[in-house]
Amino acid sequence: MNQRTELSLEQQFSICSFATQVQQMSHTQAQDFLVKLYEQMVVREATYQEILKHNWGLDSGSHMA
Repeated sequence: MNQRTELSLEQQFSICSFATQVQQMSHTQAQDFLVKLYEQMVVREATYQEILKHNWGLDSGSHMA
């Protein structure tokens, strides 16, 4: 996963806008924001894993023949 995906102009703008918002935060606000962002990333990853398990028939409720 070392390959970098090229971002659209809209995505690049969104990143620049986000950077501006973060620069205006206090140190404490930025720390709180990072913790919440990380929590969302972990939840998203767990959700993707559950969806993949279900779609691939690997969840505990399904039986492979």
